[in-house]
Amino acid sequence: MDQSVAIQETLAEGEYCVIAVQGVLCEGDSRQSRLLGLVRYRLEHGGQEHALFLYTHRRMAITGDDVSLDQIVPVSRDFALEEVSPDGELYILGSDVTVQLDTAELSLVFQLPFGSQTRMFLHEVARACPGGSNFDGLRPNGKGVPMDQSSRGQDKPESLQPRQNKSKSEITDMVRSSTITVSDKAHILSMQKFGLRDTIVKSHLLQKEEDYTYIQNFRFFVGTYNVNGQSPKECLQLWLSNGIQAPDVYCVGFQELDLSKEAFFFHDTPKEEEWFKAVSEGLHPDAKYAKVKLIRLVGIMLLLYVKQEHAAYISEVEAETVGTGIMGRMGNKGGVAIRFQFHNTSICVVNSHLAAHIEEYERRNQDYKDICSRMQFCQPDPSLPPLTISNHDVILWLGDLNYRIEELDVEKVKKLIEEKDFQMLYAYDQLKIQVAAKTVFEDFTEGELTFQPTYKYDTGSDDWDTSEKCRAPAWCDRILWKGKNITQLSYQSHMALKTSDHKPVSSVFDIGVRVVNDELYRKTLEEIVRSLDKMENANIPSVSLSKREFCFQNVKYMQLKVESFTIHNGQVPCHFEFINKPDEESYCKQWLNANPSRGFLLPDSDVEIDLELFVNKTTATKLNSGEDKIEDILVLHLDRGKDYFLSVSGNYLPSCFGSPIHTLCYMREPILDLPLETISELTLMPVWTGDDGSQLESPMEIPKELWMLVDYLYRNAVQQEDLFQQPGLRSEFEHIRDCLDTGMIDNLSASNHSVAEALLLFLESLPEPVICYSTYHNCLECSGNYIASKQVISTLPIFHKNVFHYLMAFLRELLKNSAKNHLDENILASIFGSLLLRNPAGHQKLDMTEKKKAQEFIHQFLCNPL
Repeated sequence: MDQSVAIQETLAEGEYCVIAVQGVLCEGDSRQSRLLGLVRYRLEHGGQEHALFLYTHRRMAITGDDVSLDQIVPVSRDFALEEVSPDGELYILGSDVTVQLDTAELSLVFQLPFGSQTRMFLHEVARACPGGSNFDGLRPNGKGVPMDQSSRGQDKPESLQPRQNKSKSEITDMVRSSTITVSDKAHILSMQKFGLRDTIVKSHLLQKEEDYTYIQNFRFFVGTYNVNGQSPKECLQLWLSNGIQAPDVYCVGFQELDLSKEAFFFHDTPKEEEWFKAVSEGLHPDAKYAKVKLIRLVGIMLLLYVKQEHAAYISEVEAETVGTGIMGRMGNKGGVAIRFQFHNTSICVVNSHLAAHIEEYERRNQDYKDICSRMQFCQPDPSLPPLTISNHDVILWLGDLNYRIEELDVEKVKKLIEEKDFQMLYAYDQLKIQVAAKTVFEDFTEGELTFQPTYKYDTGSDDWDTSEKCRAPAWCDRILWKGKNITQLSYQSHMALKTSDHKPVSSVFDIGVRVVNDELYRKTLEEIVRSLDKMENANIPSVSLSKREFCFQNVKYMQLKVESFTIHNGQVPCHFEFINKPDEESYCKQWLNANPSRGFLLPDSDVEIDLELFVNKTTATKLNSGEDKIEDILVLHLDRGKDYFLSVSGNYLPSCFGSPIHTLCYMREPILDLPLETISELTLMPVWTGDDGSQLESPMEIPKELWMLVDYLYRNAVQQEDLFQQPGLRSEFEHIRDCLDTGMIDNLSASNHSVAEALLLFLESLPEPVICYSTYHNCLECSGNYIASKQVISTLPIFHKNVFHYLMAFLRELLKNSAKNHLDENILASIFGSLLLRNPAGHQKLDMTEKKKAQEFIHQFLCNPL
């Protein structure tokens, strides 16, 4: 995820975030997450300088509201940033990068994630340093190690090379030497050599992989454990290492690591370190292991370890997260993944926590699809498109998938378990049914379930749930796989562990990995190079396109439309890329995206390009008003070749989503029943229009669409558990949107969670928030003074004021039912505060103190009489 966008929103005019990376600030035993941004800014005399901006942040740093500026470190003459190797830690290719930042005033140590983003970050910082790079390569304990001279021809800072080919001297028997051998293909292919010739060599090597590799089995341990917010109380060896041979690789996943509100709304949690330590102590005692990666999204955490002797054969490590919680942002549900190259086999490990409750299987299906579509990993070659989960030789998927047993009552389920008739019980398993229907996990395999369901137990025991809800037992915790040369040796639960209301699950695999034969690799490489020498510069690239004109009909708000075409290459290898038109900042308008937008084609090969059109809150208002239209021209450029022009056209169906409050108040008819000219005129009206009432007649007090949503929730959902915290279904949102835009509210049929999320999305889409930008700072100043706060609200335009009071009255009704819906003032103030009270566009974003003031401002109206 590109988190520089969040930082950019916090910057003043003339400041630009070049690149950002998420890291960990290490101070003694303390570990605190930080977002590091390299910021370029203009000086008054016309020059420019750089500084590192350090932010505290939420895990999902999507907007400026998610980050808070902690420190600014100028990149001046005394600035130095060098890579170090802490005492006692094994160097492992793919491990986190430890860097030390020194200036005259301070010294800080950060751990940065291994991967292309960190390499690019260090490269950009080196370029920004006055007089050139201050990086001196890998410096264990601060002492320089001589650089391998073979790397000096590369056009990049020396500090980017050692992690490909250096090892600490005391462990050279465990890690490959600094010399890059021809057998070390995994390393060669991950180096930043992005010329056309190198790309061709790489492509041919991948095509001929079977000519120079052989299959070797390695043992993988895969484990998943929903710990229900508990701290570790038991030794984990009974789960991780009891009764098995020492695995070569450990993939260990957790869910519900921390259930606190602080973990939900913010990033840090002490539980991460507690469970990391417990896992490290529980690994097999007959081998030494090195941590490759740890990735966490709120309570979903994934750990990857390898035996030390395999460290040198791990490369191209990347990790990403996808939140599928409310509004597609919150990380209480979603997935985390680590991808890496092991020898010559690409592996992706996914840990997911899908939607809960027995009736929500469609939501679980959607969560799975969202994780698959949104999880993307950067490639070492930035000219290539990101990798998805499916772009790997081996996929291991673990987690609390939350699929339940349906159609059987609790007692029948327990009876079948007591009789150990798992085969009969499995016939009613939702995951089995959904996989058979090909709605999820297509082409994945799961081993036979020979153990009893792993959920739900009374904590501290092996007794089934005796709480008031008396949940039916279910196989929530699962492990599936996809790929060739995979043999499952065991699949079991571990009843001895009683910390949680779930039981941990494990599976051991033998996985066949492609290993390079040095001599055959050298021979294949030489053949490819000789062939290229003959073909070099022979011709100019030329391609043919299956289609050049694209028409998107009846585009709707937040409904993806895709048109595809094929690029067929001629006889010359080529790079292609969509390029910016003159005086434009992007190759296409904001509502359009080409996937992939760039790539490489071998002779006589094809690639399919998807043109994806998606209108969201950023682009909807101008499309409603007619200031923008579904019209664009794309320029497809061939390196060393010609340009091709693609025409995009279509029409947008106006929506209440993205329309201003006062505009909707003057629309007595459904928006789709109005002429486009009327919609345009009303959308472009000033926000204060309604105060004198002279221009237009008979406005409504609040938008009818808002009333429809709130009225539905008031009649159906005031006692709904987890309201505004559990997401709805996308298909139901589209139905709700259509009902609002056509006025067919009587046809509305959707879950309470889908309607609640639609209300939040409606408020988020307002171009001018309920509390107008002009009064924003006054609200912060009045936070804590209820009388002054009410006075500020009284100055709002009449329609905005009406909406604010209407929403507060509704939220207070919800709080009257808190015993049932489990809502409280803090939760509602956190959720609605960021929607009703938004920072003015282009202004400095809030620090944590100001965020709390904004939340407190809303909190006052929930606790005091209106």
